[in-house]
Amino acid sequence: MTGVTLTAEQIRNAPPPVRQWIEQEVIGALGLAPRTQAAAPPQAAHLVACSVEDMADVLEHIRGVFPAVNVLFELGRPGISLGQPPVMTFRLMDILHHTRLQDIGQVMTCLEMLNQALTEARKDPSVRFCGFDSERHCLIAPQTQVSIATLWQTMMERQQAAQARETGSQVAPAA
Repeated sequence: MTGVTLTAEQIRNAPPPVRQWIEQEVIGALGLAPRTQAAAPPQAAHLVACSVEDMADVLEHIRGVFPAVNVLFELGRPGISLGQPPVMTFRLMDILHHTRLQDIGQVMTCLEMLNQALTEARKDPSVRFCGFDSERHCLIAPQTQVSIATLWQTMMERQQAAQARETGSQVAPAA
C-alpha cells in the first residue's frame, strides 16, 4: 500500500474531477456516507420552481422536525447554478457541515422529508422539491432557492418588528 500526502493548496489547484474524486474518497473513508451512488429521482418526478407560499407550506409540514427545517433554510443560501435549464447545486457535505447533522444519511432523510412535504402541499406525487446527482449534490430550481431566501428574510423581518414592538411597549414614556 502506498500513501500520498497533498497540501490544501494542491487540492484547491487540482482539476475539478480530481477534487471530486478526493472528496468521494474522504467521504467513504470517514464513513460519512455509503459508497453507493446517490439515487436519481424517479423518471416521472420533476423538480419544480417553488413560490414563497409553497415554501411556507413546506415549512408548516416540517415545523416540528428541526433538522429538516435547518436543511430547508440551508438551501436558501446562494448555490452554484449549472446546466440548461439551470438548477442550483449544493454539495451534500456542505449541507452536512452547516446543519451539524451526523452523516449524509441524515441529510438525505431531511431532503426526502422536504420532497414529501411538497408533494403533500401541492397534492401532486410527481413534483420534487429537490433531486440528486451522482456527485453527491442536491439540486433545486433557482426560483426555489430565491423563495427560501425570501421566506427566511420575511421571517427575520417579522421577528425584528415583533421585538421592536415589545421593546417599545416596555419603555415607559417620559413624564
